Amino acid sequence: QVQLVESGGGLVQPGGSLRLSCVVSGFTLGYYAIGWFRQAPGKEREGVSCSPDSSGRTIYADSVKGRFTTSRDNAKNTVYLQMNSLRPEDTAVYYCAAQPRLTFRQCVPGEFASWGQGNQVTVSS
Repeated sequence: QVQLVESGGGLVQPGGSLRLSCVVSGFTLGYYAIGWFRQAPGKEREGVSCSPDSSGRTIYADSVKGRFTTSRDNAKNTVYLQMNSLRPEDTAVYYCAAQPRLTFRQCVPGEFASWGQGNQVTVSS
């Protein structure tokens, strides 16, 4: 059974940092594309970053480029989203998602079959 469990969200001041973790089980992480998505109140879910495989290649949304970094530790079955220089507009529920890498095509929510439960990130002074 595929499971993704996120942790690490919370409240942070503008300019601060947070690191989200996503522990996966039920599948071999190295064979999966991993995406991070977010959804703010009243808005559609949007892609933050997608890593198609374990090579380190990552697609980032323009709004987070240079501030957010995705990494994965296959041995720990864990994926990370390091978020720096956070802004109020980064406030959202953040989700990690997984999709077999051979069927991954683009970094949009509809491409991912398995999802974590979501984790609130609030950036406010």
